[in-house]
Amino acid sequence: MYLLSTRDTLLAMDATNGNELWRYRHESRSTASSKIGIALHGNKVLMPTADLHVVALDNKSGEVLWDTSIEAPPQAGPLPFALRGAPVVAGDTLVQGVTATMVPGGGFIVGLDLDSGDEAWRFHTVARPGEDGGNTWNDIPLEERSGGSVWVPGSYDVELDLVYFGLAPTYNTEPLLRPVDIEGVSNDALYTNATVALRPSTGELIWYFQHIANDQWDLDWVYERQLVEIEIEGEMRKVVLTAGKMALYDALDAASGEYLFSIDLGLQNIITAIDPETGAKTISPAATPNAEETHLLCPFANGGRNWQTASYNPDSKILLLPIAEICMDAGPTGQGGILSTGAAMRAMPSPLAGSDGRFGRWQAINLETRELIWNHREVVPPTSAAISTAGGVVFFGALDESFKALNEATGEVLWETDLGDIPASFPITYQVGDTQYIAVAIGTPTINANVWIGVVDGFLGGEDNVIRNLSRNGPALKVFALK
Repeated sequence: MYLLSTRDTLLAMDATNGNELWRYRHESRSTASSKIGIALHGNKVLMPTADLHVVALDNKSGEVLWDTSIEAPPQAGPLPFALRGAPVVAGDTLVQGVTATMVPGGGFIVGLDLDSGDEAWRFHTVARPGEDGGNTWNDIPLEERSGGSVWVPGSYDVELDLVYFGLAPTYNTEPLLRPVDIEGVSNDALYTNATVALRPSTGELIWYFQHIANDQWDLDWVYERQLVEIEIEGEMRKVVLTAGKMALYDALDAASGEYLFSIDLGLQNIITAIDPETGAKTISPAATPNAEETHLLCPFANGGRNWQTASYNPDSKILLLPIAEICMDAGPTGQGGILSTGAAMRAMPSPLAGSDGRFGRWQAINLETRELIWNHREVVPPTSAAISTAGGVVFFGALDESFKALNEATGEVLWETDLGDIPASFPITYQVGDTQYIAVAIGTPTINANVWIGVVDGFLGGEDNVIRNLSRNGPALKVFALK
């Protein structure tokens, strides 16, 4: 088992007992450590670092096979470039997304030769002036365009030989708020909030689909792109499925990017209509940042869903998604904040209208019928990704330091434990011999989880609530055996 720890330290452990076999530390001046993970391929462990290196290690010894520095433009913005998402191996290429939240020119995706680590290609996620999509930035120059960060690992379809990534919005939203009156120019801001399908050997853009244009509220469509095969109108289709912070799913044809359908989980009030043919979305007038009024918008800018990935069981066709049921009092706009409209500064968390005081939800969806079949609700939001098993059991972790196994078909809680700290991670399952294990890392909450700590504490009030009573025993890897 391989675990990426803090300060660019990678641990190799015996997966049956946790004994350390070897460790590798990448030395750099950067202390950033917020990374989702690593990739494994053949004899290689592929590790992104805080100082924009990708390192290939021998999986048996930890020996460095190659070490590539990803060259980035001068970091003129307040936040640097980063390798937040794990790499994905696609054929003979390692594909790595790069975040660039406030950096002029935006983020990018690189393809590295898997054998040598040499950079083979680069795709810019913010369209350049004079290139395809370059006229969708309201006629602002490249140095004022930002965002398009790649926070989450991509997905690879071997048969189609395509790799799929989700891209974040821009934070320089004010220049895009109102369209300029120039023929052929829009304020859609490609390729933000889009799915892009790239040829991994060349970086060629094969197709893209923008889920929502001109996002003024940081409601990213940046999360996992799940590849599923389901029956649609009597025909088996290979589908790319994804949802942004609104917990609103879009399904696209994996080969062409054709829009197929959407599933609204009932959490959001920002989108009022979706074109059934194109997937184009109509934004509520109340969701446009303004200088006069405050509106209750759902979800909160932290997201109805965030980086915590859904899990899909291809046998049952059931998708399971962790959700936070929290809204925001949004506006009027001010100055500063994360977004240049000031929207984020003025977005105050608020319970749903008629809230019953439970803010966490685990939602099961039948993808073929598109029905919501059950939900399990708790006081606190989820903090871990979901993971389902072939045995019909799904595991979730939550802000109250709990870890639960639920019956996938009914939502019944089968087993639970107190982990002693917050499980802000991606649980995994694996088998050694005849024993199946479930592993989950605890104790290093993400920014997302820390936001929920403050929000839920404010909602519950008083000294004796679940947030005030967290154990917080510290970072650890917890491993359980299925009996």
